Amino acid sequence: MRKQSLIKGTFILGLAGIFTRFLGIFFRWPLIMLIGDEGIGYYQMSYPLYMFFIAIASGMPVAISKMVSERNATGDTEAAALVLKKALILMFIMGGSFTGFILLFSHQIISALNWDKKSYYSLIAIAGAPLCISIVSALRGYFQGFQNMIPTAISQILEQCGRVIVGVGLAYLLISKGIEYSAGGAAFGASFGAIVAGIYLTIKYLKTQTKVKTKTTHKESNIMFKLLYIAIPISIGAAVSSVMSLLDSIIVPQKLLLAGLTYKEATVLYGQLTGKAFVLINVPLTLSIALCSSLVPIISEAYILNKKSQVINKVHLAMRASMVIGIPSFCGLFFMSRPILNLIFPGNGGGDNILRFLSISIPFITLTQTSTAILQGIGKYTLPVRNILVACIVKVIITMILVPIPSINVYGAVIGTITGYVLVALLNLWNVKSELGIKINIYDIIIKPAYASVIMTIVVVFIYLNVYNSTMSSSIACFSAVFIGIIIYSILVLSFGIFSYSQIKNKIRKKH
Repeated sequence: MRKQSLIKGTFILGLAGIFTRFLGIFFRWPLIMLIGDEGIGYYQMSYPLYMFFIAIASGMPVAISKMVSERNATGDTEAAALVLKKALILMFIMGGSFTGFILLFSHQIISALNWDKKSYYSLIAIAGAPLCISIVSALRGYFQGFQNMIPTAISQILEQCGRVIVGVGLAYLLISKGIEYSAGGAAFGASFGAIVAGIYLTIKYLKTQTKVKTKTTHKESNIMFKLLYIAIPISIGAAVSSVMSLLDSIIVPQKLLLAGLTYKEATVLYGQLTGKAFVLINVPLTLSIALCSSLVPIISEAYILNKKSQVINKVHLAMRASMVIGIPSFCGLFFMSRPILNLIFPGNGGGDNILRFLSISIPFITLTQTSTAILQGIGKYTLPVRNILVACIVKVIITMILVPIPSINVYGAVIGTITGYVLVALLNLWNVKSELGIKINIYDIIIKPAYASVIMTIVVVFIYLNVYNSTMSSSIACFSAVFIGIIIYSILVLSFGIFSYSQIKNKIRKKH
């Protein structure tokens, strides 16, 4: 099976992730026109349960990726296939149980959560998604373990396309029966997308098995226990973040009311924070997530083969890549928040100050994600979980204290988020340094990307102002400035020696 380097794997998954994320944003537009705010409300009600399952199941693909990578490193491809088979059993039980629970207790769930009864159709429509996603996640983890990111990338695109086409199509066809049925049709898109991705990955897996010559070096035992040992801490960390986001949705609006805001003002500010700022913050983080998906199996393979110099090299490479993503994203969103919001949400670009200050968290989030992947790659699964738990507690305390202050209001939540990620990034980096005994090169990893980002930002702002003065169009000026900014930044990355052309060329062509 063909492997990709860290840079190439990140590039492949990053492109797929950005494409699917933008497709997801555009998915909302026809839905809003079809079913309005009421229908979107029914559609959204079922999603917290779905996303909670995604968080719970998120540890298994990482566990599969790590175990498959380790066995492939020693040439034991039969053991790698056995890991997938055992994982599929676990995921089938997990996903099937969650699907069965929703189907059997849907009315009780709606009653317990005090949802509108018309949300029943959306809940039932999305019930099949956990089972399908379980199978898809296991297969993605298997391919990532072989450091082949192409099947994962293609499956993500197929999943999102299936979700959009079928979701919007059913919403259109069922609108005559009622908004609640139309919302249910839209929700079924998630299940259908997962089915399409699952079919593709299954076919891809069966094809690869006919080409693989298996070589068994030893018989494995307790594979399921090992999978759970790795997956559970990772899932707990994801679940903690998911629960904290849920707590934010309860804490922030209530505390805004204590700050003296009306219900409408509190709703508007919370909507700008979660519906705009966090959505845009997550776009560049797609590249960071792709980096982490590529990083875990590569670090695991080098670590299991006791190639310490290679592990250290990959750690430094990943750290530089995370800052090359995080620092310019922060600079761009900080200084171009208003034009970017006006470009994406024409006529409704409020919340630029919230986005501006929240963007400060981006470099720390990318560092957190990358350092977490490194720790997982060397088998230290509980350390990032402990760190994220501590950071989440600090974040909640700060949010509860600052948001009720009238002069701070929603920015208290922003400060809490920034502080939380600064804390977890520093704790993770300390753990990486102590566990691997390495010295982090601050100049190469942070200072050089910062220099390049500052120059890029000056050029971007200059171009935006001049194009805007010439065209009087914020959208044209913003698009032109961002496009040229990407080109300028790429040239600066090479000019400053953050990455050399030959290094990138070699990293794309070869594994090491």
